[in-house]
Amino acid sequence: MNTEKLLERILSPKNMDEAIKRVKSNKGATGVDGMLTTELDGYFEAHGEEIVEIPKANGGVRNLGIPTVIDRTIQQAVAQVIIKYL
Repeated sequence: MNTEKLLERILSPKNMDEAIKRVKSNKGATGVDGMLTTELDGYFEAHGEEIVEIPKANGGVRNLGIPTVIDRTIQQAVAQVIIKYL
């Protein structure tokens, strides 16, 4: 599987919804960003398209610095896809 297809599966709405549910069910503490797991749904609704790259004013892109709770959700989404292929 090529990297682009893998990233599409990782960031698919279905996989991300599952990752959010799992992170929320763990009821972990807030990260250094102060975000609660209960805030994940709203965050991803507003910023889901920005997770990998953010457009810059000059036309380029930069990688997003992912806050701790968001980081855990992305890690969970990655794990869910990779486990299916092991």
